[in-house]
Amino acid sequence: MTLAIPGHSAPAVGFEVPLEMLAACHGRVQHQCATLQRLLPHLQRHGADRDAQEAARAIMRYFDSAARHHHEDEEHDLFPALLESMAGSDAVCLRELTASLCGDHRKLEQLWGALRPQLLSVSEMTGHIVDAALVSSFVERYEAHIRREEGELLPMAARLLGETELDRIGVAMRRRRTRVAER
Repeated sequence: MTLAIPGHSAPAVGFEVPLEMLAACHGRVQHQCATLQRLLPHLQRHGADRDAQEAARAIMRYFDSAARHHHEDEEHDLFPALLESMAGSDAVCLRELTASLCGDHRKLEQLWGALRPQLLSVSEMTGHIVDAALVSSFVERYEAHIRREEGELLPMAARLLGETELDRIGVAMRRRRTRVAER
């Protein structure tokens, strides 16, 4: 199994290769974070113009749906599968890793909860201020989180999980997104 190289374009991946799909999501998170960082000076120069509004909407759309699904994929499917694969052996480091990553998810959700209303005001032209320190905290937290997942979690999952378990995770990921699309 080959995981996508962060920051590089890779062929489209699907639910049949869930670890690659999770890795590809990291590239999309980084792209949205870069857009968020570029939005700050744009707002200072141009205010909440059409480009700023569109960027704010795209960022909100991504972090409201795809990023949330990514966290759910890990917490509901990948982390439990990894912990189960370690049953009967010393899984202390894996439990610490998954607990730490879940803690990161909660902090990222908290930061997003503070950042989203600011982006919403830009998208609706009711404001043009986005807190640069908040953006920096959000982006830095995501960057550290991605480094840990790609450096520790995904390689471990590739080593420990078999084809059957990976198929089950891929099906769950597809189902999660299908349920949302049907609403």
